[in-house]
Amino acid sequence: MSTSSVRPLRRAVFAAGSALTLVALAACSSTAPNQGGEDGASTLEQLQEDGTVTVAFNGEEPYSYEDGGDLTGATIALDREIFGALGVENVEGVQTEWNSLIPGLTAGRYDTVSAGMSILPERCEQALFSDPEIMYTTAFMVPEGNPDKLTDMQSAKDAGVKLAVLSGAIESGYADELEIEKIEVGEAQDGLDAVTSGRADALALTGISLRTLAEKSDAPVEVTDAFVAEIDGVPQIGAGAEVFPKGEEELRDAYNEELAKITADKERWLEIVEPFGFTEAEYPVEGLTTEKLCEGDLESVAKELAPELGLDG
Repeated sequence: MSTSSVRPLRRAVFAAGSALTLVALAACSSTAPNQGGEDGASTLEQLQEDGTVTVAFNGEEPYSYEDGGDLTGATIALDREIFGALGVENVEGVQTEWNSLIPGLTAGRYDTVSAGMSILPERCEQALFSDPEIMYTTAFMVPEGNPDKLTDMQSAKDAGVKLAVLSGAIESGYADELEIEKIEVGEAQDGLDAVTSGRADALALTGISLRTLAEKSDAPVEVTDAFVAEIDGVPQIGAGAEVFPKGEEELRDAYNEELAKITADKERWLEIVEPFGFTEAEYPVEGLTTEKLCEGDLESVAKELAPELGLDG
């Protein structure tokens, strides 16, 4: 099976049915979230003993989703490589709405988030992010013919369109910053439905997600060319990563060590993610770090890494 209920031992506090049980577990158990495993074992050691890591996924193709009941996607493939190298053979999933991914992580419902989540300063305050795994660009899904002639976020603002965005996703923030009218949806398919029903003029999401969605749909829609969104003239450089609870630096660092072996070899990285439609365009840019993205000074990042990012000067 690809999905998993919360493990009864490590996550017992969430299966408790009464306040009394909660209190008892809090007082007696060493398996509360972010406190490692049993008998003082670290979380990594407990995962190795269990042989299973439980990750949250949003169901967004091609990052992490279920296909015929099997958990799959580019970030899941990376997880299987990385956790496998760490001695954790099984990757199980809990599907979660986007806006609940980090709250569920903090509450201990799963061990990590595997959803290609963008590294943003506000998220860095709530959780730990791995090194960048996948670069991001944005695109629009629009009715055939692109009647509003959308090309980038500014064109959406100028055209006065209503955007569909995933609740809690980075594109929702872009809409807020530019004061673009929006409706929030739980998943990409809901956004497509909003466009085809006329409730929204376009769906804003990562380009690769929209291309994948369009290829599997017979709806009369098309996907615009991908672009790097700009806010007040600053390119919104984005990268996705695995997410860990606060306090799990050891697990995060172990993950990063194995991730670095993959991202240092473009051919190996492509071998893992290319089957899901990813290309060199999404390959992590050398020099772009989680620390820089967590600081949020994207203007400095853009200037420092302009050639690598394909930006003008």
